[in-house]
Amino acid sequence: MKTMLTITPAATCLLLFFTSAHGSELVYQPINPNFGGTPLNGGYLMSNAQAQDRHKAPDRSNRQPTSALDRLTNSLESRLLSQLMADLGDGNTGTLSTDDFTVVATEDLDGTLTILITDHATNETTEIQVNGLIPDDIPDES
Repeated sequence: MKTMLTITPAATCLLLFFTSAHGSELVYQPINPNFGGTPLNGGYLMSNAQAQDRHKAPDRSNRQPTSALDRLTNSLESRLLSQLMADLGDGNTGTLSTDDFTVVATEDLDGTLTILITDHATNETTEIQVNGLIPDDIPDES
């Protein structure tokens, strides 16, 4: 008598399920040279980034260059403000007036410097106070 082995589709699925699978470990290779990829990819990545860039540099052709008179005026105002601060001493007050603003600087006996700036166009005032040391209190470096 012959026995016949019949394999059903369910048995085929079980047979495939229990067979061993072979594979290798996954290895990550970075593309970007900044993160360890090959430096030969740098040009390709840069050209792709530039092709996708939608931002444009501002057009500087419509900017008006600063005239020599404006540069001289700014330089003189800066120099006068510097001289005003250098001339202040204990209890002294200095004033600088231009077409755009007025600066009144006062240094108190306790070393506090107060600067009051008045904008002539808007009539707004700004007060800046800097607490400092009296020059006698400054330690010698010798």
